[in-house]
Amino acid sequence: MYEYRISREEKEKWCSIPLDQLEGHPDSKIKLILQDTRPQVAELVGNMMADELIANNVAGKITKWVLPSGPEDQYKTFIRRVNEERISLKNLYVFHIDEILDWECRPYPKENNPKSCEGRMLARFYGKIDPELNVPEVQRIWPRVEDMDYPDRLCEELGGIDTAWIGVGFHGLVGANEFPENPFYNLTMEQYASSKTRITVKNLDSIILKSVRTYGGLYDVIDPFMITLGFKTLLTARRCVAMVATGKLKPTVIRVAMFSEPTLEYPITLFPKYVPEVIFCCDRKSADHPLSYDEIILSNENMGRD
Repeated sequence: MYEYRISREEKEKWCSIPLDQLEGHPDSKIKLILQDTRPQVAELVGNMMADELIANNVAGKITKWVLPSGPEDQYKTFIRRVNEERISLKNLYVFHIDEILDWECRPYPKENNPKSCEGRMLARFYGKIDPELNVPEVQRIWPRVEDMDYPDRLCEELGGIDTAWIGVGFHGLVGANEFPENPFYNLTMEQYASSKTRITVKNLDSIILKSVRTYGGLYDVIDPFMITLGFKTLLTARRCVAMVATGKLKPTVIRVAMFSEPTLEYPITLFPKYVPEVIFCCDRKSADHPLSYDEIILSNENMGRD
């Protein structure tokens, strides 16, 4: 199904690397920046956002970003600096990475609905920025069912993305670009890298994980459909900055992103192939893999235990 599939031996090798050897590892395909805590990671990323915008404003350039509705901790630092330092967002184009759709592939109402990514961003991002500084509404680009080609077309007209600020799923998803698990529909890596804005079906493991993390395992309330920017737009970025600070959920995907060859098994691994600079900002707890300090974790006597 995949042109390259990671072996168990490779994963075990990468996951066995001690935490204190990860940052600056000579074999890493990305730049890893470790902080002690999640708030420190969020502050770091928020400051990176503000600094890039200031530099582009001074140079008289427009700024083109991809932004997620989550993680969102970094926006607190960014918004504070924008309002306090009077940083103009008038020349900022924001390509929002995805939106949740209901079971009939319709978006949810934006007003007071936690399932609306746009609603969350209106309340927690745009709604907290001084109107005199804010991003013009026409420059807030959402993937929409009624015109799925618009984000890709506009991105091409603008000459690509400057920075894609992203989150990464435990199996390497970016936005709603998950690994293609349908055994009867095979895609090449080149096809996936050229994928346009589209409606996607959530993989079963994503539904289960989301239900456990957010709804106490009530998987019935997890909507199966998303509309997402495809890799055609995301991979135009000159820089990608991922904030990964979710504790025990993602130390494996951090290491896969660092060391793996590109594979659709973990879509995030395509970024180092196409994007000149890929940075992962993580807290130490999220990057610390139990396999690096527990030598019997995969022994037969422990397999299958809770």
